[in-house]
Amino acid sequence: MKVLITGSTGFVGTNLQGYIKFSHELRSLSIRYKKEQKIEINEDILIHLAGKAHDLKKAANPEEYYQVNYELTKKLYDAFLKSDAKKFIFISSVKAVADVVEGILTEDTAPNPQTDYGKSKLMAEEYIKAQPLPKGKRYYILRPCMIHGPGNKGNLNLLYQIVKKGILYPLASFENKRSFLSVENLCFVIQKLIEKDVESGIYQVADDEALSTNEVVSILAESSGQTAKLWHVSKTLIKFVAKVGNVLHLPLNTEKLNKLTENYEVSNQKIKAAIGEEWPLKTRAALALTAKSFLG
Repeated sequence: MKVLITGSTGFVGTNLQGYIKFSHELRSLSIRYKKEQKIEINEDILIHLAGKAHDLKKAANPEEYYQVNYELTKKLYDAFLKSDAKKFIFISSVKAVADVVEGILTEDTAPNPQTDYGKSKLMAEEYIKAQPLPKGKRYYILRPCMIHGPGNKGNLNLLYQIVKKGILYPLASFENKRSFLSVENLCFVIQKLIEKDVESGIYQVADDEALSTNEVVSILAESSGQTAKLWHVSKTLIKFVAKVGNVLHLPLNTEKLNKLTENYEVSNQKIKAAIGEEWPLKTRAALALTAKSFLG
């Protein structure tokens, strides 16, 4: 198969190229949104990874989300529909559905994104679904949860640095469940969608097991040969400190507290049923691999 990939230099793109380069002919498309640009596709498969990531610091221009995540996706999908390509794989996000999850997030959950990032991803999804699909073509909208893996410098790395320095983790009183996604498992899913005749649609992608932040801290500690130092400070006190942090701009504020302690459990049952195979990596083993990569 000839495969065209946008966003190939990013974390997922770099891993994906290494994962499928021996079984498919790859071409990278470096692209930015331009109103009058023309896009030609001569490959069998288009994998659209490029996008504007969620800016937790809230410093981004909101309009950029809609230009990159919606308008650019729209142009690429229109080019796909006019081409001889057979499959369009779009990497969206669970944030296109919900910023806060009660229970377990499924593909049947009514979307209600609260951020420009989530809204722009949802607009792209809705555009793709709304277009008549010519015979012989298929689209796959993938909604991954938090992606991690060797080489990733995101929130898990920050948590690991706390563990590595022997600092007590003070939020152990909060019990939560979060879903994670190994980049290897995501690459596996994309490869199977290239190779198998899976029905068009929206698919959430997550590892099998949801874990508490306390469990993640323990896995990170064990991977570096340490024992997790979990400190069960009163929830009331922690929430008070976070509110003070809002005013005094301390490292811990209400938003960061919510990110570390919120529930965000994502079902992967639909995609697993569609592919009909088990993921290569189990949740805990995947997190251990990521942790070991932080050792350098």
